[in-house]
Formats: sequence, structure tokens, C-alpha cells
Amino acid sequence: MENVRPLVSAKVNIRHLHWRHNEPPLDKGLMPWMGHALEFGKDSAKFLARMKEKHGDIFTVRVAGIYITVLLDPHSFDTVLDDAVSFEVGQSRVQLLARTFGLQLNGIQENDERRWMQQHFHAKSLTQLCTKMKSHMNNLLLNDFNYSKGWRQDGLFNLCYSLLFRTGYLTLFENEGNASAVYKEFRKFDNRLTKLARKSLKRDEKKLFTSAREKLWELLSPAFLDLESNSWQQEYITFLQNEGVDGEMQKRALLLQLWTTQCNAGPATFWLLGFLLTHPEAMGAVQSELRGLTPQDVQSHPTPVFDSVLSETLRLTAAVMINRDVVQNKSVHTSDGREYLLRKGDKIIIFPFLSPQTNPDIYPEPQMFKYDRFLNADMTEKTTFLKDQRKLKHYTMPWGAGGKMCVGKEFAIFTIKQFVFLVLTHLDVELCETGARLPPVDPSRYGFGMLHPRGDLRVRYKLKAT
Repeated sequence: MENVRPLVSAKVNIRHLHWRHNEPPLDKGLMPWMGHALEFGKDSAKFLARMKEKHGDIFTVRVAGIYITVLLDPHSFDTVLDDAVSFEVGQSRVQLLARTFGLQLNGIQENDERRWMQQHFHAKSLTQLCTKMKSHMNNLLLNDFNYSKGWRQDGLFNLCYSLLFRTGYLTLFENEGNASAVYKEFRKFDNRLTKLARKSLKRDEKKLFTSAREKLWELLSPAFLDLESNSWQQEYITFLQNEGVDGEMQKRALLLQLWTTQCNAGPATFWLLGFLLTHPEAMGAVQSELRGLTPQDVQSHPTPVFDSVLSETLRLTAAVMINRDVVQNKSVHTSDGREYLLRKGDKIIIFPFLSPQTNPDIYPEPQMFKYDRFLNADMTEKTTFLKDQRKLKHYTMPWGAGGKMCVGKEFAIFTIKQFVFLVLTHLDVELCETGARLPPVDPSRYGFGMLHPRGDLRVRYKLKAT
């Protein structure tokens, strides 16, 4: 998925304050300098939906002195995504990594790191990672029932996040001895990261965040690493050493990779299983399709219903924001034939969660979960969705700007499908309260990958009798 980007900066944009006739509608807000910062930070999806209703598919807002153009016309996304000359990631990512992870990797080119990641998440390396992942997942999920085969209760989010985090940690970092301690500190860190990134974390909470981060740095340091292993973690450290990164920054870079690789799979499986448990028709359709399949079959055998459920889950709960700096004046054409000038020095964001993913012009009843939304009548994958009577290239973007080229996409899909398959075929899972509904989303997570729930969904579960 798209790496998280900050949306505000301490650096004030001194652009000319007046709107020009060929620019997107400008909404500065009522507060001088601050503009819409408070509303944007509190619930960016709600705020941007209000701005879209007011101004249309492209507009500019002022947020803490920064002028941000928001593009919500999927037909025009490639104008930004394919133009690395006019639109750059710029200093936004550097500033965020320094603030949240205490990380400075000045000597590493982003393309060099991406090439290294591609080598280790594709082809033979991907197969090896998937094999390790499956083994650890089986051990954690099933071996825990050796001593008790009765019903257990837990929050579904806690269950999914805990199991998948530990599975991923053991797969990539291969340190069983401190997996539970790492998970405990990681949750403290992750729960506060989004507010810290937006500079809205209260002082006491910031102390807890800093404490958890420092403990994670220590737990990921060479003192806890098997230097004789050929784990993904050890190979990444070797890459950093070859790039001239010192020991302190190495463990901070490892925390970034831990967060990047582990922050989405658990929440994604929570929403997928939660939708199935609260939609019996969907659960029945998936169970019917999976009946008789082995774990190997799930990856090689066609599972169109399961795949549609996954796509629908991601449509509703993946909320990345794609952020670029406008480094030279650039004209953008929208699907209605209009041309808008974007100013050098501004920022531009694309928020696929709002459009296309929950756009009612593309998806009827967009807030409803429909398990067969991505299925054609002949049970093939549906890929034709329209806006303004034109077929969309970008009809859902859970993986951010990377799309099909997202480095970790295949590994993430393998992880989610494998876990859900094991749960549905080896466990009896049911809601503790008949008719319970999924909790609402935590609005502070918009823009940071998979959404988290505000609360949990209580379930009970046990090993199947056969």
C-alpha cells in the first residue's frame, strides 16, 4: 500500500492569496492561516466529502498555511501519478519519517530501496516468505488449542491483529523470544502514530508514544537479533550497512519496515471476517466456495466469491491518501472538459476512499457491503465500472499509487486469504451477541492505510469438531 504522507507542514506557503479564474475553487476557511486545519485533522473524509459537495471533483483548501488541491476525479488521476517532473513526493515523506520514526536516511535513494524490496517480495523470495508465513500461522492459530478445545471469547480486532502481527513478525524477523513484547509495544505505538503525524497528540499521550518507540528500537536492535540467520531482517540490515546507514538509524529503519509490513493485514482481516459474520448470506457463499479446498488450493484454485468479498472489504476500509508536491505550474484536465492550473509550491492529494471507492455515481449504495459487487453474472471478476458513462481505469485503489506494482501486494493478499481460510475451515466462529453490528471506524486513521474500528466486535470461537 501507499506509504503514509503528512498533510500539513510547519513551512508556510507564501503563495499569492487570491484565486485566479483558471484555478480550482479556493476555500480558505474562516480562520486566518489555520483555515480548515481543525476539521481536516479531526475527520478528513467527512471534511473532504463536504468540500466535494460544495465545489466538485477538484478544489483547493488552506490547511495550517498550506494550500492543498484535492483531486477526486478518477479519470484525471494519471495526470498526477504519471508525471514525476511536475509532481514529486518531495520533503513530505522525509519530514514525516523524522517526526514519527525518528528516522533520517539521507544516503539512500528511494528507488534503490524499492529495488531491494522488489527482490525480496517477488518470485522465489516471495514463495519462501509465503511458506514461512503459512507455517507460523498454522502454529499460532491451531497449536494454541492443544490444551483447551472449548469455546473462547475475544474481540475480533484484537484476535486478528494479534495473530497476524506475530505471524508476520516471526516470518520477517524470526525472533520468537520477544514477539509478544514487540506486539505489546507496537500497539501502543500504532494507536498514537496518526495523531502524532498530524500534530494533534496530547502531551501525556506523546510520552507514551515516545516510550513505546524507544522500547521498539531496543527490541529491534542487534542485541535481539540472530546474526547467523538469513532472515529478511538480517538481509535488510546488510542492505542498510552497505548504504552507509549507522547502527542507530538501522534499528529505526527496522521499526519503519515493521510498521509498513504489519499495520494493515490484521485490520483488513478484521473487517473481512466482520463483514462475513454480520452478513450471513455472504458467509454462506464463501463457505460454500471454500468447502473441500486445501490451503494450497486457495492460492491456485479460482475463488471468485472470496476475491469479490476481499475487494469489497478493501473498497470500504482502505483509505490511503496520495500526496505530492507541485514543483512547477501544471495544467490538469478533468473529465468534464475543464482545465485547471495548479500552482508551484502547493500540494495535491488524491483520496481514492472518497472517489472512486465510495462515490455513489460509481457504486450504488456505496456505504453498504455487497459481497458480490465485484462479480459478473458468469462468476468472473467484474472490472468494468463507469463514471460519466466512461470506463474507469482506477475504480478502486486500496494499494495506493503503486496499484499492481505495489511491492508488498502479493504477500499481503496471500496473508489475508490464508488467515481467513484457516479461520473459516478450522474454527467455529460466531458473534457473542446475536445481531451485533460492526463498530464505526476511527476517523483519525483516514489517510494511513487500513482503517481501524472505534471499538471491537465480540466473538466466540473453538476448534471444529472434525
